[in-house]
Amino acid sequence: MGVALVAVLAGGVLGALLPVPVHRLCVPYGDPPRATCDHCGQRLVWAGTSCRRCGHRLGPQWWATAAVAGIGAGVLALSLPDGPAALVVPASIVLALLGTGLGAIDLSCRRLPSNIVLPSIVVGAVALTVVSAGTGDWAALGRAALGALVLSAIHLGLYLIPGGNLGFGDVQLAVLLGLLLGYLGWPEVVWGALLPWLLNAPVVLVLLLAGRVGRRSRVPFGPSMLAGAVLAVALMAALSG
Repeated sequence: MGVALVAVLAGGVLGALLPVPVHRLCVPYGDPPRATCDHCGQRLVWAGTSCRRCGHRLGPQWWATAAVAGIGAGVLALSLPDGPAALVVPASIVLALLGTGLGAIDLSCRRLPSNIVLPSIVVGAVALTVVSAGTGDWAALGRAALGALVLSAIHLGLYLIPGGNLGFGDVQLAVLLGLLLGYLGWPEVVWGALLPWLLNAPVVLVLLLAGRVGRRSRVPFGPSMLAGAVLAVALMAALSG
C-alpha cells in the first residue's frame, strides 16, 4: 500500500500541472502547439494551470486532472506485476500522466496528437525490450508486438467502416495500448478491447437522452480506451491475486 500511496500522491501533484500542456496541444491537426496566451500574449510554459501574467485559467480544471492521474497511478501501482518499487512507481506515474493528458486532449478538442502517441509507442517498445533483456522473457515481448497488431487491426477496421466514429488517432492509441497490455498477457488484451465499448455505451446513451449529441455525432473514444486499459490491468490483477 505504501507504493500505491506514493504513486497516488506523485501522480496527483504532477497531474495538477497538466492543464497548460493540454491547452497548448489542443490545436487543429498539423498546427504547432500554442506558444502564447490567447488573452494577453504571455509566452506559455509546459506546466501549470493558468497564464502567469493575466491569471486566466487554461485547459481543464487542475483538480480533475490531478484526481484522474493520482487514481490512475495508484491503481497501476497496485496492479502491475510485482517488481522493484523504483521501477513500478515511476512506470505507474508516467503511464497515468500520459493517459490523463491524452484523455483530456481528446475530450477538449477531439483528437489524439500524433506527436505524443507515436513517440510514446517507440519509447514503450524500447522500454519493454530493455525489461525483456533483463528478465529474459522474450515471449512477453513477442506477445506485446502481437497485442499491438491485434488491437490496432481491430480499430483500423472500425476506422475504415463508414460511420464508425473512430479517428485515426484512436488507431494509433490502440497500437500503444496493445503493446503494453500484450506484454502483460492475452487476457489483458481481450479485456482492453472489450471494456472501452462497455464504458462508452452508457456515456453515449446518456448524452443522446440529454440531447447533448446526435446519432451521428462523434464522441471522443480515447478516454474510454485509456480507462478500459487501466481497468483491464486492474481486473486481471484482482483475479490472479
